[in-house]
Amino acid sequence: MADTPQAPHAYQPDDRPVDEQLADLRVRIDSVDRQLLALMSERARLAHAVGEVKKIDGSPVFRPDREVQVIERVKAANPGPLMPESIGPIWREIMSACRALEARQRVAFLGPEGTFSEQAALKFFGSSIEPIACASIDEVFRATLSGTADFGVAPVENSTEGVVARSLDLLLASDLTIVGETSLLITHNLLRQTPALSDIQAVCAHPQALAQCHQWLSQHLPQAERRPVASNAEGARLAAQDAGIAALASERAASIFGLHVVRHAVQDEAHNRTLFVVLTRPEHHTPSQRTGHDCTSLIVSVDNRPGAVHDLLAPLKRHGVSMTRFESRPARSGQWEYVFFIDLAGHLDDAPVAAALAELQALCSFVKVLGTFPVDPL
Repeated sequence: MADTPQAPHAYQPDDRPVDEQLADLRVRIDSVDRQLLALMSERARLAHAVGEVKKIDGSPVFRPDREVQVIERVKAANPGPLMPESIGPIWREIMSACRALEARQRVAFLGPEGTFSEQAALKFFGSSIEPIACASIDEVFRATLSGTADFGVAPVENSTEGVVARSLDLLLASDLTIVGETSLLITHNLLRQTPALSDIQAVCAHPQALAQCHQWLSQHLPQAERRPVASNAEGARLAAQDAGIAALASERAASIFGLHVVRHAVQDEAHNRTLFVVLTRPEHHTPSQRTGHDCTSLIVSVDNRPGAVHDLLAPLKRHGVSMTRFESRPARSGQWEYVFFIDLAGHLDDAPVAAALAELQALCSFVKVLGTFPVDPL
């Protein structure tokens, strides 16, 4: 096996001609590339061996908590000059390629190709997956529940427009488990067949995207119809077919559908992020181990009585458990009852979280643990 490349020192140009110095540096880069390839191949062989051992007891191929721990260790060992935020995506792709030697993970997301949901799936799993583009969030859940997909990726909250209500309703109704999360910075671009802003009759996008660009559209395209569609990529597909239609979508969608980016970043909030959860069937998942940066997600319901919500929060305060999300949704019982979606900072195996959860189970009329999983480092 090739020697491990050493951390480079800052290069000092010398008196040789520039072409000669560049040729020398490129030869050295080629040498390092060969060493990297040899090391990655060795890593792939070891990962394949791990997969063979896992088959003995049927352990799952993909362990989000394990991959988070690997990336954090690599970041901690980073000698520079690579920026820490560059390490995660690089190692995610390496692990994705190694994982694919054992089995490509089938991942369902809101399609078609080019959506932010697809980007979230690629960010979380890496590109060596079998993508399953779905026509709706409902179909993402159905594909995952039925086993058509190993995992599903669904948006749950946007920093500008709040929760994605349909996703929360499906989390309540389904038996899927949350095994991870990922957050994307959402940049909406105005796309169409021509680079001009004039003569746009309609803007097609997901309702959330239309809402996130409301002010810009009101100022720059006040006469254009705002036409909601199933996804932003679907809007881009329609724009590719009709010169009078523009879409709000990603640059990737522009590339896929052959559209011009008429205006970049037209969302009303510059720091517009969407949080996605990664779902699977409980029998397909080994419980996550503690990473030190974990989240436990719950759905609870309490009787409709004075002080019920106060009593619901008391165990969390008593045991020092921080709450990172608290959302209410109708219970769909027809009785004006509500359920509460709560994210707790910590793992189910953390003593304070376990103690608080035990009290909640005694207090609440309904408790559903959606999952405990590593927190997305952004």
